[in-house]
Amino acid sequence: MVELLPSVLSADFTHLADQIAAVERGGGTALHVDVMDGHFVPNLTFGPPVVASLRKATRLPLDCHLMIDNPNEFIAAFAEAGANWLSVHYEACPHLHRSLQMILHHGMKPGVVLNPATRVDLIVDILPMVHHVLVMSVNPGFAGQEFIPFSLEKIRRLAEIRQELGLAFKIEVDGGVAHDTVAPIVQAGADLLVAGSAVFGAGQPERDVRALLAAAREAADRIMASQAAGGKSKIH
Repeated sequence: MVELLPSVLSADFTHLADQIAAVERGGGTALHVDVMDGHFVPNLTFGPPVVASLRKATRLPLDCHLMIDNPNEFIAAFAEAGANWLSVHYEACPHLHRSLQMILHHGMKPGVVLNPATRVDLIVDILPMVHHVLVMSVNPGFAGQEFIPFSLEKIRRLAEIRQELGLAFKIEVDGGVAHDTVAPIVQAGADLLVAGSAVFGAGQPERDVRALLAAAREAADRIMASQAAGGKSKIH
């Protein structure tokens, strides 16, 4: 089933607890937390103390995306703060297998993240280790960017590899997920959709989570109906 992960980076922090409650009511199944250090990406956001505060405010899984240099140095701190899923960038991890082992050792579900220019085939060997692969469909660092169209081919390639190898990792997509892009993203094979501006931008997160989920699941249902009829979903 397709899931929606609201990104708290776009929330109104003066009413954060209320906004978290609203996205829970709307059907959000995890909260996406963008962690930026001002080095790996040109922005500063959250650290373990904010994750610990979020942990007190919700029972939803906390999906922490580390856009930082030297992520191994912070894995233990995010585990202690209450992160459930922790993803690290291929581009930031010279010893990616070790990083994923550390995440597993600390009781979290590991993910690997690919920047837009990074090829999917570079991570094939570690795919059996991961809970999810996060495809960045914008260049990381800022909210509100437009979806990069060639990301669809990367999602399709991941879906093909997953099927060929008989694996069960989730395909997560972050960047430009909105009402006009959600259908082709789901049709390409994505399972986990991260949305920030499309959820929080209009000030009605419960309504907008419901609307995005409805559009995503309608697209997924069309694929299932096509497959049941013996046809193939055509992605445009």
